[in-house]
Amino acid sequence: MHSLMSRLNSLFAFTLMVMAALTFLVFLSTAFPQPRVPVSISVSGVSLKKYEDFTGNYDLGSINFSVNVDLGPIFNWNVKLLFLYLAAEYATENNVLNQVILWDKILKRGEYPRLDYHDMSPKYLFLDDANGLKGNKNVSLSFSWNIIPNAGILYLIPASGQTVIPLPEQYEEFRRY
Repeated sequence: MHSLMSRLNSLFAFTLMVMAALTFLVFLSTAFPQPRVPVSISVSGVSLKKYEDFTGNYDLGSINFSVNVDLGPIFNWNVKLLFLYLAAEYATENNVLNQVILWDKILKRGEYPRLDYHDMSPKYLFLDDANGLKGNKNVSLSFSWNIIPNAGILYLIPASGQTVIPLPEQYEEFRRY
């Protein structure tokens, strides 16, 4: 009745139950207090160009920014990595909310958690297909991160603090050589 296979099956089932319970305790130990850290975002250069291709005319924004943040308090023993990103949010006549990711970075556990970047260029294009950037006075830059845990829920946490910038009323000209 108690063969070797039966005993191995019981041992395997018990081990799985213990591992599931430990994983759930790991999740509970870090689930509730998700800290928000202050972020300093400053803008050093803003320009706006008219971008034309075969599909139409677009506004192409360019923003040089600086980011200063210490992400050390966010890391605990259940955080595997952070997905960081800087987004521009603005409203136009066509859309109440537009969000464009300008820059992102993956920060792994064990890496230096303090970011101090100066005069960064956007990693991705800042395009608006409805010409809603020209003269827009309420473009806000916000810094956020996703916590990728070892066990548990994926959190999306906005940083405390954002920067509102106005965009120019006139387009700059492309230099053609």
